[in-house]
Amino acid sequence: MAPQISPSSSPSANCHHHHNPSQAPSQAAEPINFNIMVIVAAMLCAVVCALGLNSMLQCVFQCTHRAITEPRQWVVSRRLNSGLKKKEMIALPTATYATSGSSPSSSSAAGCAICLLDFIDGDEIRLLPKCNHRFHVACIDQWLPSHSSCPTCRHRLKSNIDLDQIVTAL
Repeated sequence: MAPQISPSSSPSANCHHHHNPSQAPSQAAEPINFNIMVIVAAMLCAVVCALGLNSMLQCVFQCTHRAITEPRQWVVSRRLNSGLKKKEMIALPTATYATSGSSPSSSSAAGCAICLLDFIDGDEIRLLPKCNHRFHVACIDQWLPSHSSCPTCRHRLKSNIDLDQIVTAL
């Protein structure tokens, strides 16, 4: 005798996977939440890029405006803040360090503010004339080609005569 298949005994009816209506919305919500996260992340990136571009453009416009409206002052300030020439550096006084009889470790004058090492007897030091700060010759000679000020107090080493020469040359 052949088995009879009733409508209730069909393979689809025997399947134990019942479709739960509460699972459908959560499965559909996951792609929506992911899409929203991607959109929010893209918008955040766009805002950050826009702020960066805005800052850069403001800087460019301010520098351009300053260079156009105040060309002499801009050129003078750029030249004054540039480094010293080799002949100007060599003209600065040098000395050989020797400990004085008083207190060798007193204050910051006992060491080089660039390399942070204390001076020892026999070190070649360079004395900046306007502020009297002392540095190892090798240290200050690396600083001065790109800076025209004292590394400690930022006192300008170029005189006002240089300023007058620059302005009259323009």
